[in-house]
Amino acid sequence: MSRLNIQKTYKLFIGGKFPRTESGRSYSIENDKGALIANMCHASRKDFRNSVVVARKAQAGWAGKTAFNRSQILYRLAEMLEARSASFSEEIQLLGSSKSDADKEVVDAIDTLVYYAGWCDKYTALFSSVNPTASAHFNFTVHEPTGVVAAVAPEQNGLLGLVQIIAPIICGGNTTVVLASNTMGTSAISFAEVVQNSDVPGGVINILTGVMSELTPHMASHMDVNALVIARIGLSDESRDAVIENVKRFADWSTSEVDSNPYRILDFQEAKSTWHPVQTSTGGVSGY
Repeated sequence: MSRLNIQKTYKLFIGGKFPRTESGRSYSIENDKGALIANMCHASRKDFRNSVVVARKAQAGWAGKTAFNRSQILYRLAEMLEARSASFSEEIQLLGSSKSDADKEVVDAIDTLVYYAGWCDKYTALFSSVNPTASAHFNFTVHEPTGVVAAVAPEQNGLLGLVQIIAPIICGGNTTVVLASNTMGTSAISFAEVVQNSDVPGGVINILTGVMSELTPHMASHMDVNALVIARIGLSDESRDAVIENVKRFADWSTSEVDSNPYRILDFQEAKSTWHPVQTSTGGVSGY
């Protein structure tokens, strides 16, 4: 007896769960031949606000984990993605990629997670410093996470582009709300299944699908979002003005390749300096 295949339902990923958009809207994703691949949730402003709320609740706990523990969690993400590499490759091929290109995208996404897993407990050693002073003090500069980071993933390479923008954000103790590719967002929501079944706490990674022009003004103006990163051309002047008005940290990766390097982590770190008096052997304060 023949039967119909069960079609996958693509929802949003907010707080470790898969809700439908509160707006009830959807849009279609088609392959390069015009065939329907999936119907995706069209996230609304309220969906974004809900994501920021859970990201804020999760941020202190995520930042409070040891760097080595965050490293283990990112490595576990890579392990789980590799275990599902064949299904991710097939999903990417449905959108029109060749098998070799799809396989390479999945492998590169896995390698990106491993790369940033290795940096979790090392970037502070690279970027922190002991600063010269004119008084009898030690002065140290260390880095701490910015907080909640809103992000717009690249339009191309729905899986790899998403991972390349998420990994450096969460590596440094931030939480994120990321808008996935509009035309290749299927693998982004499938990646959310990997996140849900890994050791990543709920709310650390939140993934929305929808229209950039509709959501970025809210990302830019939301007062509980500490930073905004754009890896896709199309940010309006109004959104840029909103970022300036509320003094939000901003990174524009839209005109450069989103590659793997530790300076991506630094884009979402705040430098904190600490002063400490230098004590002499007799207990007094002395110079170096």
